[in-house]
Amino acid sequence: MQKKKVIFIIGPTAVGKTKHALRLAKKVGGEVISCDSMQVYKGIDILSCKPSKTERSRIKHHLIDIISPSQDFNVSKFIKLSKQLTEEIHKRGKIPIFVGGTGLYIDSLLNGLFEGPAKNPAIRKKLYKKAKLYGSNYLYRRLKNIDPQAAKKIHSHDLRRIVRALEVYQITKKPISKLQKQRRGILQDKCFKIYLFALNMPRERLYKNIDKRVDGMFERGVVREVIKILKKRCSKTFRQALGIKEINSYLRGTIVLERAQQLLKQNTRRYAKRQMTWFRRNIRIQWLEKNISVNLKDILKRIGYNFN
Repeated sequence: MQKKKVIFIIGPTAVGKTKHALRLAKKVGGEVISCDSMQVYKGIDILSCKPSKTERSRIKHHLIDIISPSQDFNVSKFIKLSKQLTEEIHKRGKIPIFVGGTGLYIDSLLNGLFEGPAKNPAIRKKLYKKAKLYGSNYLYRRLKNIDPQAAKKIHSHDLRRIVRALEVYQITKKPISKLQKQRRGILQDKCFKIYLFALNMPRERLYKNIDKRVDGMFERGVVREVIKILKKRCSKTFRQALGIKEINSYLRGTIVLERAQQLLKQNTRRYAKRQMTWFRRNIRIQWLEKNISVNLKDILKRIGYNFN
C-alpha cells in the first residue's frame, strides 16, 4: 500500500513559512492546516499574523478563524481536528501541509499526547510546599535521581513541570519519561509518510524580520484590534497570545505606546528563540536555510516530485 504524504513546514515566527507553504501547496496540490495556537481565534488577524484573505482564497486553509476569543482551545482539540482534516484532505486527493510554529501542537500530533494520571491536589500541595521551603532545585535533584531522562528535558527552574513529573511518579510508581514513550501519534501510523521541514535563517536576519513585522502590526492598527477584542469576554488561552499583555499595559496607562512596541519585539524574539530550542530537539526535522526558490526545489526533490 502506498503511503499517504503529510508535509510539515515549521520554524520560528517571521521566518517565512507562509510563502513557502503556499508555493508548495500550489505545486503539489495541497491544503494548509495551521499549527498556530492563536490563528484559530476570530478577530485577531493582525496580532496573530494570519495569511491574508487573498492567500487563503488561492489555497484552502484550515484551523484559522474557527472559534471565538471567549472559548478555550488546547492541544487535544488541535489533534482531534487535525486528524479529521488529514483524512478528509487525503480523500479529496490532496496533500495536507501543516504550517506553523506552535511546538507543543506539532510534537503532540507527531508523537501523541501524553495526558497521564489525573491531578492529585494533595500530592501537589506537598511538593509545592517543599519547593517553597527548600527551593525548586531541591525538587529538581529528586527528579534527577528518580527520572534522569525527564530531568534532561526540564529546566531546573521550571517548577510546574518538575512537580508534574514527581506527581506522576508518586501516583504510578513509574518515571514519566517511560510513560511518555508509550504515546502514539501520526509518526507511528504506518499509512503515512511524514516529511518534516523547518526553515531557518541567521539570527540577526530573523530578529530584523521580527522587528519589521511588529512595526507593520502597529502601522496596520493592532492596538485598535486588541481594544475591540478586549471589550468582550476573553478566555484564559486567548489572553496568553503574544502582544495582549504588552498592548494592554499601554491601554491601562502603565507604559507608553513606544515601550509596548519595544516589549512586543523583545518578547517575540524570545519566543522565536524558544521555538528554535524546541524544534532542534527533533532529530527527524530536515533543516532548510531561508531561500524560497532553492528551498521549494529542494523540498519537491525530497518528497519525490519532479520539479522541472
